[in-house]
Amino acid sequence: MTQNNMAQKDLSVEVLVVGGGLVGLTLGVALAGAGMDVAVVDREEPSDQKATPFDGRSSAIALGSQRVFDQVGLWDGMTWAAEAIRYIEITDGQIDRGASPLSMSYDFSEVGDMPMGWIVENRAIRLSTHAKAAELENLHHLAPHSLRELERDKRGVVASLDDGTHIKARLVIGADGRGSQLRKNAGIKVSGTDYHQNGIVCTVVHEKPHNGVAFEHFLPSGPFALLPLPDSEEGVHRSSLVWSEKRDLVDGYMAMSNEDFANELHRRFGESLGAFTVTDMRWSYPLSSLHAERYTDTRLALVGDAAHGMHPIAGQGLNLGLRDVAALAQVVVDSRRVGLDVGSPQVLEDYAKWRRFDNVLLLGAMDGLVKLFSNDLAPVRVARDLGLATVDKIPPVKRFFMKHAMGIVGDLPRLMQGEKL
Repeated sequence: MTQNNMAQKDLSVEVLVVGGGLVGLTLGVALAGAGMDVAVVDREEPSDQKATPFDGRSSAIALGSQRVFDQVGLWDGMTWAAEAIRYIEITDGQIDRGASPLSMSYDFSEVGDMPMGWIVENRAIRLSTHAKAAELENLHHLAPHSLRELERDKRGVVASLDDGTHIKARLVIGADGRGSQLRKNAGIKVSGTDYHQNGIVCTVVHEKPHNGVAFEHFLPSGPFALLPLPDSEEGVHRSSLVWSEKRDLVDGYMAMSNEDFANELHRRFGESLGAFTVTDMRWSYPLSSLHAERYTDTRLALVGDAAHGMHPIAGQGLNLGLRDVAALAQVVVDSRRVGLDVGSPQVLEDYAKWRRFDNVLLLGAMDGLVKLFSNDLAPVRVARDLGLATVDKIPPVKRFFMKHAMGIVGDLPRLMQGEKL
């Protein structure tokens, strides 16, 4: 149930979610869909979030994450903008010199009959989550509104919004991004790395079809990825560009004419998709990693970028957030079903223990990959090329990496197994 600019002086719910982005609103939908009373507070204007120019990004949705969307009733609302990833080509190279002959490729048929994942425009995910939220009477979507005050103690949570609305809850969830105010107010410290890179993001039109192939080309300045998008209604072939580049060079690339920018893409990618065409709709974002020292505090849980953020080198950022959603929703809903306090220390500890090991492992792996591939030292380049080629020739190892990227290994929450909460 969406409530825009409506003062509601007293509201009592079980869970308050602060932050209505892709992770926060998905969590709200999951909890409300399981019968809980939920409020989601978001400072962004909903109509802005659903507009094409909002941020221009697309996300890689692993198979496990697709199951989450499907089980909470969101997947059908975004399939129109989803393109299956059937193959992944990983290559190493240098500008104007082409790719190394030593490479690695993933074929979805090696692990089953389902795609490894999908590339979905973020706008489509937002449209689906907002539409579903409006259908749920027990989900109060309060936007655009901001949190003015928040009190947390053993008895519960009391929040005040900018319009005077007061909200009581048993648990508050911080889904308010990397700069999370809830995390800061709880005194939770973070560690992280600034990669001194920016990600250049846009949609690229190309002459030849991508055939469901996601290309990850490692260059000395950072990863260069072209991810498959659905063809336009006119049959135009499209991919999503995620180009990691040294920060001091980004302004020059962003200021290029469309023709010059397309030529730069061609220098880095080569001929396999034919000629490129780009538009003025480009975005640039600083790239860094972030990890909270803990995910919980008194009646508080952090999810998504409020708890962790990573380089987009393997497209796992949103997937990690959706794993948080699946795990936290399960422990909260299960505790409620047996009559426990959903904001109790034991519930929060169960969530933190479940998620921390997985997050630490993946964040460390992604940080190592960035440092390994974002340089042009000859001995390192030879070693990484040999490593790619070696893994490519060992099917059991390659299948393990594929399943991990698909989000279908480990101690999976029910939603990620394709089961209801």
